[in-house]
Amino acid sequence: MSADLMAKGYLTLARVRIKAFHVYIGDESWATVVREAHEAVELLLKAAIRWIGGEPSRTHEPSAVLQANEAAFPEWFRPHLPDLVFISAQLAGSRGAAFYGDERRGIPPDRLFDRDDAERAEEQARFVLGLCERLMSDAEPPAP
Repeated sequence: MSADLMAKGYLTLARVRIKAFHVYIGDESWATVVREAHEAVELLLKAAIRWIGGEPSRTHEPSAVLQANEAAFPEWFRPHLPDLVFISAQLAGSRGAAFYGDERRGIPPDRLFDRDDAERAEEQARFVLGLCERLMSDAEPPAP
């Protein structure tokens, strides 16, 4: 399977997660928005890495690979790398708590996150989506 086909598949999966935000927000499931935002951002960044011919890490936080491949990204994309790294690390740090809560302290996920957390996560995911859609808007990925 080609890297660009995988990248487009990841982009599609991320779009589905982002599209579902309105349902989670309507249900006031703030932790679910945060969790799905992380998954969307992870997929989007791995799509970007694959699009430029890189191999994403097998972790939930791909920003190290993103940075290692900086030179392969178009000039316009590079200034956004610090923001992408920040967003990825921040959402990855919330990943477990958004799904399981704080098991040590016995606090469920819905008590750890609020509307502001969900809105910030949604905004971050949509920002990353916009960059990745622009990156992948070319008919073909850049030559390796």
